[in-house]
Amino acid sequence: MNTIYLALGSNLGDREQWLETAIQYLSDTPEISIENISPFIETKAVGSLTQPDFINAALKATTLFTPQELLAYCEDIEKKCGRQSKGDYTPRNIDIDILFYDTEFISEENLQIPHPLIQDRTFVLEPLNAIAPEFIHPSYDKSISALLEELQ
Repeated sequence: MNTIYLALGSNLGDREQWLETAIQYLSDTPEISIENISPFIETKAVGSLTQPDFINAALKATTLFTPQELLAYCEDIEKKCGRQSKGDYTPRNIDIDILFYDTEFISEENLQIPHPLIQDRTFVLEPLNAIAPEFIHPSYDKSISALLEELQ
């Protein structure tokens, strides 16, 4: 089993329900076992587009999926929830990002692990800090709580 951390976000429709639906899809597969879910946190949208605020969460799980299988499964959940576009900084009813897969470094055309923007995003670090403050980011050799403190 591999330990993973995922970030989830929604800023369209019933945002909390979209997060709960995505979490249910994740828990419904035998290849994923959810261990911890952060509280839902409301955050301002980033980028130049004016759009609704987000509800964000993070979760810790174990998985039998390979990183590419996990990515495909998360993208499938996004599609099942009606996600139309994968564009950056656009409104979405659900967004699921793989933050960490154990402490592996993966650099492929469609997948970067650790997620390359974790350290720059309060909306990712705050919920992640709620469930894994002492987890060490393998690229920075700093805990999630230290990265959050530096960003604030």
